[in-house]
Amino acid sequence: MTIQDIRSFNRFYTNVIGALDYGRRLYAPYTLTESRVLYELAHAPRTDAADLRAQLHLDAGYLTRILNKFEEDGLVERGPSDTDPRRRRITLTAPGREAAALLDERARETVGAMLDTVPDKDRPRLAEAMRTVRTILGDGDDGGPGDGDRGAPRPEDVVLREPAPGDLGWIVQRNAALYAAEYGFDADYEALVARIVADYAEDHDPNLERTWIAELDGRPVGCVMCVRDDTPGAARLRLLLVEPDARGLRIGDRLVGALVDFAREAGYREVVLWTNDILGAARRIYQRHGFVLVAEKPHHSFGQDLTGQDWRLDLHATPH
Repeated sequence: MTIQDIRSFNRFYTNVIGALDYGRRLYAPYTLTESRVLYELAHAPRTDAADLRAQLHLDAGYLTRILNKFEEDGLVERGPSDTDPRRRRITLTAPGREAAALLDERARETVGAMLDTVPDKDRPRLAEAMRTVRTILGDGDDGGPGDGDRGAPRPEDVVLREPAPGDLGWIVQRNAALYAAEYGFDADYEALVARIVADYAEDHDPNLERTWIAELDGRPVGCVMCVRDDTPGAARLRLLLVEPDARGLRIGDRLVGALVDFAREAGYREVVLWTNDILGAARRIYQRHGFVLVAEKPHHSFGQDLTGQDWRLDLHATPH
């Protein structure tokens, strides 16, 4: 392989994705870089300018101009960082989330149209070739010479997004399969999850209810749902799940953090949830985010003797 081979491939692929005229390709008033900044902000609830600059390898002045433009357009808000007062936290406003969602939808449609031209028999070969390029060239900041595990996923490789077609069915299937394999739950649990997901799909208010999918290397690896509770002013956390091969990347923490931020911005007074005491990892996540155990009761469900627990997070008592 020569330098010319790589440069030739780069020219080819930038044409394929429309990088030189990205905004017109997606019918949007944003460049490829601006769209990427919006994407990162949409998938990382707690982001500051320094982290964003490092992650995207952007010049500080260039990023500042982009953020100034977004702020003028009402897409972002800036405030003090939760962890370092010298830094500025950046969050998307409601119009910013709408813009990011629209860009994501159009990008998916564009990629889908491109994949439609690829025969089914060639798709596994294409996917493997893309994974090979990412692994060999080191898909990340620390992928320099001598790195013996450049293909290993990192927390920053995971993105949180809204569900795409088929993802709600994935939530049902993976909950049923994982809880059967790890805790021996029977089909009653699958029926419960199916009812929860069906109720959400048929009638939910996007201003007050939301589902997050954690995605790694193009596949879903986690989820959580925020729905209105029967108690006025309360949101309910439901169906938190992280795939076994993606655990250890703080996906559960990010999912719960995104839900708590959303619930606070939506004006809820509290977040409540019901779980079982055997789910130790999930309970530790809830505790880290300030949830408090308020009640527990033995019960027999899903073919098992369990101890159900009610947890509550007072949003007015927790820091923003």
